[in-house]
Amino acid sequence: MEPTLVVSLNGSRGAADGVAVPMSPEDLVDAALAAVAAGAREVLVHPRTPCGRESLSPRVVGPLLEALRDAGLGGGGRGGPGPGGGVAVSVAVGAGAEPDHAGRLARVRSWTVLPDRAVVRFAEPGARELAEALLERGPAVDAEVPVGGAVPVGGALRVGGAVPVGGALPVGGALPVGGALPVGGAVPVGGAVPVGGAVPVGGALPVGGALPVGGAVPVGGAVRVGGAAGPLARFLAWPVRDPARVRLVAELGSADPGPVAELLRRLPPVPVLLFGREAAAWPALRLAARYGTGARIGVGDVLHLPDGRAARSNAELVAAAARAREVTAGNR
Repeated sequence: MEPTLVVSLNGSRGAADGVAVPMSPEDLVDAALAAVAAGAREVLVHPRTPCGRESLSPRVVGPLLEALRDAGLGGGGRGGPGPGGGVAVSVAVGAGAEPDHAGRLARVRSWTVLPDRAVVRFAEPGARELAEALLERGPAVDAEVPVGGAVPVGGALRVGGAVPVGGALPVGGALPVGGALPVGGAVPVGGAVPVGGAVPVGGALPVGGALPVGGAVPVGGAVRVGGAAGPLARFLAWPVRDPARVRLVAELGSADPGPVAELLRRLPPVPVLLFGREAAAWPALRLAARYGTGARIGVGDVLHLPDGRAARSNAELVAAAARAREVTAGNR
């Protein structure tokens, strides 16, 4: 199966960012349909009030999802695509729409129309609780974590206190990133420490296999990244009970994401999607094509085409992304 290409229709952008940014529900539906025709297989939206403010209110989210569903997008239920294996619709559930964590939880629990997926930013407080509430209600979860910005690569990254990542990484194997990685099994961590069950992670952790995430397997209670518990560490410490309904969405914070490749090979066994914003958007898309992961592009992430020209629409960005992925994948 071809890796997923997600279109981010609007992100946190507003009308001041130009005519390429769809604002109204009608514009979002039109933009989504055009992007799908250009090659997108999932649609990510940031619902907005009539005045343009991001909102998670059921009175805003519900009508937008119904409009998309009436156009044949989404509505597949528990994390799946729309009817007949169509296009899934994702909603971003972040502080930009509702700054208060308790408010975000309340909004999600009040939704009367559900998206197929929801994006939860693990850099924000209460992300795990929010993700679990969404999974309980039905939508699948995209756990978004920054990689390469807040997570230093090339010297200072440490998991459990003693694993340098970047440069010459002492790893006893290579984990391919592409689709869903294997779940389960016992993996030697640190040479002779079996992983599987309740796993305290600490000390030196050269990883030489697929790290199991599933059942009730916490990957350490005190996993630390860069010396302090960060978004990626919090995700790794989450005991994911249904990996098939969780996807790790890694935001690459550098326009030169090459060094991040070593880190990406060691992500947990859930589906993976890579993306970047602004200058990092196109390098991240090419890296995703190289590793066979999902990718994301759209006005919500970048306003320019690979050659620097301003994009006129989400569809134009998606078409350019599809071409770039073909070229990169062909050169693997």
